[in-house]
Amino acid sequence: MEAILQETKFIMNKYHIKANRNLGQNFLVNEKTIEKIIESSNIQKTDLVIEIGPGLGTLTKQLLEKAGKVICIELDAKMITILKDRFKLYSNFEIIHQDVLKVDLQTLIKREKEQAKIEKVKIVANLPYYITTPIIMKLLEERLDLETITVMVQKEVADRLTAIPGEKNTGAITYSVFYYAEATQIIEVEKESFIPEPEVTSMVIQFNIRKQPKVKIKDEKAMFNIIKNAFTQRRKTLLNALTNTHIFQNKEQGIQILKQLGLKENVRAEELTLEQFAKITEKL
Repeated sequence: MEAILQETKFIMNKYHIKANRNLGQNFLVNEKTIEKIIESSNIQKTDLVIEIGPGLGTLTKQLLEKAGKVICIELDAKMITILKDRFKLYSNFEIIHQDVLKVDLQTLIKREKEQAKIEKVKIVANLPYYITTPIIMKLLEERLDLETITVMVQKEVADRLTAIPGEKNTGAITYSVFYYAEATQIIEVEKESFIPEPEVTSMVIQFNIRKQPKVKIKDEKAMFNIIKNAFTQRRKTLLNALTNTHIFQNKEQGIQILKQLGLKENVRAEELTLEQFAKITEKL
């Protein structure tokens, strides 16, 4: 940890950099965590790695040694200067100065696969915690040609993202993630692993993208709308939540559907499997 810590401090001093809290910046200085991210990503010379929010480039350096090509997407102009300086001698390095939510990743990946000897595309990111969910959902919902997504997120969020629907820690997002990918926790990261220290413990998680969604459903948009509404009133039963949000026309319709699926009237949203939500969608 000492070597990376010293290197990070040197770069910050050289470029007169302070972490931008508005952009959720905390610089990772833990060697063990970096090694674990690289190892779990299983990066090959035929891989394209898209790194979101590379910051000072601590992880980028390792990625460039392993991957066929690394494309960094960074919003902070100060970081762009540092990254260009640090990696100007690498022929497999490209940088995009933009908000990742506005980047057309579909076209980017297609271009790289056509132009370069790229077989698999992997995402690696130390995400700003205030925007974790929108970024992850963009990566999954756009059905990008990806192998894996390896990201660092807040531990509390990681527990929801990697839960199995119907188990403890289940939230609305659990079902969305489970539909598109198989999610696993890789390593817990203590606050002391960053400068400045964040206020929360972090977790590296990995999504293995499914070739086919977990359940077959004609209208996935409708299903996710039902799931979202089921969790808007988490303390209520599923019957009350879906009646109050007008998913069920009335309680009688709701009771009938739950009975047909062998579910109790007092069942709660977090107790349902993804398949059961799919069946409710079909009934409606």
